[in-house]
Amino acid sequence: MQRVIYNRISLFRADNGMSRKDLADKVGVNPQTIGFLERGDYKPSLELAMMLAGIFGVRLEMLFSFQPFPSVAHTLGHTGD
Repeated sequence: MQRVIYNRISLFRADNGMSRKDLADKVGVNPQTIGFLERGDYKPSLELAMMLAGIFGVRLEMLFSFQPFPSVAHTLGHTGD
């Protein structure tokens, strides 16, 4: 059974002011790989996932999940009213 792996790579990357190339250089992959990961077109190896979490200083489950992440607005309690 293939499961979808959701991620917050683009959110953490933007929050850290990093380009895809910057992040790719830090983990030793092609910048296109970062794009594929962000779009969910590619599932990272455990090693790559752990490296990415380490770059951002977060636990693996903060970056990757089998369930969709709530929106940032929802997480911050904004209702849009």
